[in-house]
Amino acid sequence: MPDITIVTHSGNFHADDVFSIAALRAVFPSFKLIRTRDEELIRQADIVVDVGGEYEPDSGRFDHHQRGGAGERENGIPYSSFGLIWQKYGVEICQGNAEVAQAVDADLVSAIDAIDCGYGDGVAKGVSLSQTISMFNPTWQEDTHFDEGFDEAVDFASRVLNRFIASADGGISAKDIVAKAIEDAEDPRVIVLEQYTPWKRTVHALSKEALYIVYPSDTGQWRIQAIPVKPGSFEDKKSLPKAWAGLSGKALQDETGISDAMFCHNGLFIAGCESFDSTMKMAELALAE
Repeated sequence: MPDITIVTHSGNFHADDVFSIAALRAVFPSFKLIRTRDEELIRQADIVVDVGGEYEPDSGRFDHHQRGGAGERENGIPYSSFGLIWQKYGVEICQGNAEVAQAVDADLVSAIDAIDCGYGDGVAKGVSLSQTISMFNPTWQEDTHFDEGFDEAVDFASRVLNRFIASADGGISAKDIVAKAIEDAEDPRVIVLEQYTPWKRTVHALSKEALYIVYPSDTGQWRIQAIPVKPGSFEDKKSLPKAWAGLSGKALQDETGISDAMFCHNGLFIAGCESFDSTMKMAELALAE
């Protein structure tokens, strides 16, 4: 038998209520989910999400539609139901790691809150998770029920949430490795990693001078990658030389004078060689450009 009853609203759903239920799945091994706007069922529920007009976390009430909302972050982004759920359960979902929970909030939760609350400015453009979730709602041409689409959306959101948690945990666990590489760099503009680890957040936090990262690929060759001007940006501090754009094999070897040069992406953000020494030579040439 389900241990508790969770209520969220019926009908059309959005990313905030879908991800809220996905998050609660990680907390409660079993529960009965009711999608309704019936006030009596809402009153009787153990946890109420995105409906009911109350924010009382100690009483299991997590709505943000009431007058005055349910608070906002320091950056001005209001909380949606997902943000409210994450405030209470995020650290628990992340196995007690507050740093991981905070990273997931910054990268996932706050973006969904912003879109749901109409604060989309500053959120990355393109197809968003919120839009993707909305597409699980049945169209007017489909003979399906909203609840079926909701269940499918929650399954999808659960997988996405788990990957965000894993990614955040990996990045935080790699922090010490990247910090030591920055400290040990012979040239502070070129950071060498002995194994690939997530580096962007740490490099941006600890080094203003770094321009390139050099690291081994999973196939044994080596890569050089330009560092973006800020996390998430497609603009690099210093792109690789324009003459290398899109070249590979002999064409790149002739251009660079490096006998084992393999490729350079047309976007000039990554290139590679067979050996470490040759990749460092690429870095030397790029710095001199």
